[in-house]
Amino acid sequence: MKLLPILGILATVLTASPLAANEVVLSLGNSRFHSTQPLVEPSISAEIHSSPFYQGTRFSARVMGVATLHSGGAGFIGIGLSGRWELKNNLFIESSIAPGYYNASGIATSLGSNFEIRSLLGFGLKLQSGDRVSIAVSHKSNASTASRNPGVNSLLIRYNHSF
Repeated sequence: MKLLPILGILATVLTASPLAANEVVLSLGNSRFHSTQPLVEPSISAEIHSSPFYQGTRFSARVMGVATLHSGGAGFIGIGLSGRWELKNNLFIESSIAPGYYNASGIATSLGSNFEIRSLLGFGLKLQSGDRVSIAVSHKSNASTASRNPGVNSLLIRYNHSF
């Protein structure tokens, strides 16, 4: 599973929609697979976020797409919703949920099915440039829709650029 073609598809979908893409988020981190053979490996993730479809005083909601590639070859692609709560002093909380397709690279990265749901919770800082940096935890699992549901947890450092 290659990340660039997937990002191209996500960019096309979000750019062609009324909710045009206006943010890109890149993440680097470590992922811990909780399968029969526990494994920790690096991962990279890219997200495309639409313009907000809801904008309140402190909270905004967006449509988003995500693609993740683990160093051993497992990958995930999903589409979902993201939210951001603006706090004081340029701090923020971010969250998202994205169901999607997961492709394992072997027994240690098998999560029980190809259908997985990725959830994320992060805390970050808005920079003077308008870009954002954050640290986040994410979890992928099939929500017990399959007989096996070991899941994978990730700790991520994230960089968000708006355009």
